[in-house]
Amino acid sequence: MASTDSTHDRIIAAARAEFAQHGIAGARVDRIAKAASTSKERVYAYFRSKEGLYEHVASAELVAAADAAHLDPADLPSYAGQLFDYFTANPDRHRFILWGRLERAAAPSETPYTGAVLRTLPAKIEKIRAAQANGDLDPAWDPIDIMALVVQIAMTWIDQTELGAVAPRTAADPSPAARRAAVIRAVATLFPPASSRERTEAPTAG
Repeated sequence: MASTDSTHDRIIAAARAEFAQHGIAGARVDRIAKAASTSKERVYAYFRSKEGLYEHVASAELVAAADAAHLDPADLPSYAGQLFDYFTANPDRHRFILWGRLERAAAPSETPYTGAVLRTLPAKIEKIRAAQANGDLDPAWDPIDIMALVVQIAMTWIDQTELGAVAPRTAADPSPAARRAAVIRAVATLFPPASSRERTEAPTAG
């Protein structure tokens, strides 16, 4: 059931923005409380620690990202395009995830966020494996490599802000649509959609 507590919701929104800008170590609970129009004591009443607040928000971010991009192993270019769209429209959420990777990569034990990631990724990899067995993807690839490459290509322009800054002056077509098209084309070259292969492999009428 969705929360009806406006203070709780304000804390979550303020924490998301604070962590995205400053990371976990640099985030300040007093700034979160001020942005949420509440007190530090109220923040700690909901969440026992700053790290606990981060884990709560991070878990919700993972769910939001998963809901925004539907993995269809038979159409990986579409999946890459959805990832590109989501994080291009939500750069703060991309920064939020980057901070988590930097600061939680060496976490000594499984957290709610890392646990959710570890549960989600194997399921996606198994979907890719099943698509290979079904003839929808080239079986020569290791499914985990497919997943890594598709996500990395989708995030190319979002991760490489330096290239993004010079693109308006140097790209033949500087529009975001051109960057999105390049992402989709790259993934389609490596992992053609099943429908494309079927059209290519279909015998011509005699």
